[in-house]
Amino acid sequence: MTLRGRFGKEMDDRVKGYTVSVPFDRRLYRQDIAGSIAHARMMARQGIISDKNAELITMGLVSIREEIEQGRFEFKEELEDIHMNIEARLIEKIGDAGAKLHTARSRNDQIALDMRLFTKEAVSETMARIKALQQALLDLAKDNKRLVMPGYTHLQRAQPVLFAHHLLAYFQMFQRDTERFQQCFERTDVLPLGSGALAGVPYPIDRDFLAKELGFSKVSANSMDAVSDRDFVIEYLSAASLTMMHISRLAEEIILWSTAEFGFIEIDDAFATGSSIMPQKKNPDVAELARAKTGRVYGHLIAALTTMKALPLSYNRDLQEDKEGLFDSVDTLLSTLEVFAPMIASLHIRSDHISRAAEENYTLATDIADYLVKKGVPFRQAHAIVGNLVRYAIDNQKTLLEIELSEYRKFYPDFENDVKSITVESSLATRNTSGGTAPEAVEKALAAARRMLHGTQD
Repeated sequence: MTLRGRFGKEMDDRVKGYTVSVPFDRRLYRQDIAGSIAHARMMARQGIISDKNAELITMGLVSIREEIEQGRFEFKEELEDIHMNIEARLIEKIGDAGAKLHTARSRNDQIALDMRLFTKEAVSETMARIKALQQALLDLAKDNKRLVMPGYTHLQRAQPVLFAHHLLAYFQMFQRDTERFQQCFERTDVLPLGSGALAGVPYPIDRDFLAKELGFSKVSANSMDAVSDRDFVIEYLSAASLTMMHISRLAEEIILWSTAEFGFIEIDDAFATGSSIMPQKKNPDVAELARAKTGRVYGHLIAALTTMKALPLSYNRDLQEDKEGLFDSVDTLLSTLEVFAPMIASLHIRSDHISRAAEENYTLATDIADYLVKKGVPFRQAHAIVGNLVRYAIDNQKTLLEIELSEYRKFYPDFENDVKSITVESSLATRNTSGGTAPEAVEKALAAARRMLHGTQD
């Protein structure tokens, strides 16, 4: 007689194909096996199973891990998921002892454990790769810390800033990302194992032992929440979306700066592609793909939020949909960070083009308005005076430095010859406030950034 338990007929093949998850959750094999080994050891310590059975289970699981890593393991879709594939193989290898492994746990707390272990690893790797990108930005800023460039608003040249100051803006964005991932790690670092299907388990388990074995700092406080919580997945996806957004902003600037119209940088040949028809082209494909992949990560975040938005407690099969989006987002973000850091490090900076652009298009106009303010002119009036002056310069095809003092005085009689001493360098020097673009302030910002990454100064 075949034992089917509750069910009187076999599952429809279409349902089997629709519900199977092993094609994607198989990548959790390391986490699943680590959780099972810890669970077996705990049960032996607590007298739930014998030491001999725990030893057989551990040896069998280690052997299965080797089979998977060597490509010798046969994943069977009819066994539905990674948990049942491993458990079935364990029973094949060690017999009845393997059937004792699932005592005092459910697939609900098992998968919650696997996902938390995976996410903790993903967070740690993500933070390491963000740090590498920050280091590339910091090195580039340090190597060009006296280079002046035009700062932009509305993509129009606005005021001169140091190139290093511009790069450090991205450093700060990625620092916030690191802080968000750190917070995500802390909330992921909670052991759900021991929650059972939803109500806890009727065995004398030691959850503190499990937490120590598996590297968790805390144990979940509520069994129903533990098996149905995927906040940590959504937090990773949210932090990943913000990081990809910051990468996309940087990618957009790299794309713009590498055009002939800007001419600020040249992307290294190793990080660019050519055209299939136009021999002269060098395309910024890495930056363009990063810009596009950002939307992909956004999509996974929205999908996860939508999946969770109306789920009743506790576990529901909807939660199977948490994996593919998370896996793809982790892969997308890590691969983007991996290629972006060396691309930034290899950029060729066209200092002459950048410096020349900083002096063009009347970027010192605000400094002249401030000059008038220091002479007692209300700022709004000073703004209007300099606006008229700029219009005059444009009409006469002159730069502000080419305008004579007599011409200045047509717009305000108290202009003095010292107005001619306003330069890009003087403009930078006056902005020596914390967070400003003055060379001294930027030097301090570079030192602060180094401390953030390494805790030391050069």
